[in-house]
Amino acid sequence: MEKMEQEVRNCIDVLKKGGIILYPTDTVWGIGCDATNANAVDKIFQLKKREESKALICLVSNFKMLEQYVEDVPETAYDILKYAKKPTTIIYDKPVHIAENLVSDDDSLGIRVVRDTFCSDLIKKLKRPLVSTSANVSGQPTPQSFDQITPQILKGVDYVVNLQRSKKSLKPSAIIKLSNDGQVSVIRK
Repeated sequence: MEKMEQEVRNCIDVLKKGGIILYPTDTVWGIGCDATNANAVDKIFQLKKREESKALICLVSNFKMLEQYVEDVPETAYDILKYAKKPTTIIYDKPVHIAENLVSDDDSLGIRVVRDTFCSDLIKKLKRPLVSTSANVSGQPTPQSFDQITPQILKGVDYVVNLQRSKKSLKPSAIIKLSNDGQVSVIRK
């Protein structure tokens, strides 16, 4: 437990300075930063060689935090998240208080409420959402374990979390788009 607390502190130091981290999420190894820092978000786009039009997602620690970063959370979201058997990212309309370069052209943002202890502790202590994107260059396969992460990504981040390195990744999260007009679309099962 003490090791995890130290890793959280190390990450907080880097994130508060606008750095980017490589960390184990509730699904796959992710590249992350403070989701309210546009310069840090830019660093991730550059490292991944990803077009800014391809959105990244954010992680929050609980429903209360979710409500701080989405103008109007549809009631359906709570039911979906309460009964989801696996990590589920929901794309919401009208995100607020978030780096502008994270928000899609259609004014939406994918956000996942995490259940993973490390991620949840990190986000609670940061007091802000955390960007999460797979630890690969755009177009390359998503690494299924820490060993599959390329040297380019390892060298491109400011800090690599020293936890769960032997863990095999789960699949990426399910993605559902919930529009404020009541439309629900499954993007990825």
